[in-house]
Amino acid sequence: MISTQNTDIIPENWYNVVPDLPEPMPPPRDNDMHKSSIELLNRILPKKVIEQEFTFKKYERIPDEVIELYEQIGRPTPLVRAKNLERYLNYKGKIYYKFEGATVTGSHKINTAIPQAYYAANEGIKEVTTETGAGQWGTATALASSMNGMKSKVFMVNVSYQQKPLRKTVMNLYGSEVVPSPSPLTPTGRKFLSDSPNHPGSLGIAISEAVEYALENNIRYLLGSVMNSVITHQSIIGLETQKQLEIAGEEAEVLIGCVGGGSNFGGFVFPIIRDGKERTIISSTAREVPKFSKGKYKYDYVDNAGILPSIKMYSLGSDFVPESIYAGGLRYHGASPSLSLLVKNGTVKSEEIGEKQVIEALRVFANTQGIVAAPESGHALASAINYVKSNQGERKTIVVNVSGHGLLDMSIFNRG
Repeated sequence: MISTQNTDIIPENWYNVVPDLPEPMPPPRDNDMHKSSIELLNRILPKKVIEQEFTFKKYERIPDEVIELYEQIGRPTPLVRAKNLERYLNYKGKIYYKFEGATVTGSHKINTAIPQAYYAANEGIKEVTTETGAGQWGTATALASSMNGMKSKVFMVNVSYQQKPLRKTVMNLYGSEVVPSPSPLTPTGRKFLSDSPNHPGSLGIAISEAVEYALENNIRYLLGSVMNSVITHQSIIGLETQKQLEIAGEEAEVLIGCVGGGSNFGGFVFPIIRDGKERTIISSTAREVPKFSKGKYKYDYVDNAGILPSIKMYSLGSDFVPESIYAGGLRYHGASPSLSLLVKNGTVKSEEIGEKQVIEALRVFANTQGIVAAPESGHALASAINYVKSNQGERKTIVVNVSGHGLLDMSIFNRG
């Protein structure tokens, strides 16, 4: 295990993949509701986040204050060789996992919540809002806001609000007000409640509600995933991993992560693959949300109401409402434009994993490595196990991003 006490592992700069993409990333498009994307974004996002969203600079300096907060929440996170898992699978190569569950909020989401909240507070903002699915992003927003002296309101997808009461408790503890979405607080929420009072909600609906609430109350909205500025902040995962591998004298030959909107995956993979070396790269998604196999690569709305600009990505449609699956963080209808480009050109392979296989992978990982991983991370672990079983003769070094812990998601082991 590489020591988390070595804060020199934390990079001084984030990495922006846009200049290194194989082709230009299609720009966002204005929509009918708001004619100017930039005008809309200027009303809801911190100015520095907008700048980072559209920059072509390859590196972005991390403010000293943000690095200090990163240290306070547990960065750098550990990179661990999973020797027990190797023995269990009889794998002759090496398996490492980057454990983002070691942060105080238990997932990678805090990596972008901290800088976004920092930038908002520097502008004199007193309150922020956002959405959350499984609760990891809402938890990160709540803590980052509190650390920067701001209030927060989180619109939580209703089915997760009902299934994960402990997530709500943690967000409340961090000072956030948590609202089940759809809610009566916004036009979008009232529309869906009038059609279905017990609507399960979706991330697309919750995003619409948070954006509407930000616009109506002149506060700022924090981005949880998908957009390039978020993936830039999340690049701290891959940058740390790369440095930790160098210390261990290793080189990643297979990279595996789960994909909801694409932020943990992009943040983990993009800094490592910038050298152009040939690797196997696998994005693991939920079979119940088959965005890469059944979605279309097209311009589509980020949110259900079509308030935010449309972006070109793999999407099942902004009106897609997935079933109440066990991994709430993977319920999003689309994927980030940068990841979508790399899936389209074949750089990144995609694999869809179902609930039964995910739960078995979580059990194996818990019994071999002692880590109760998040349901979302269970997809990455299942794909890693699949890879090993299909390539028993190899001796490659596999690195898996375990994007969070699952200690507040234990109910999934009692399903059906």
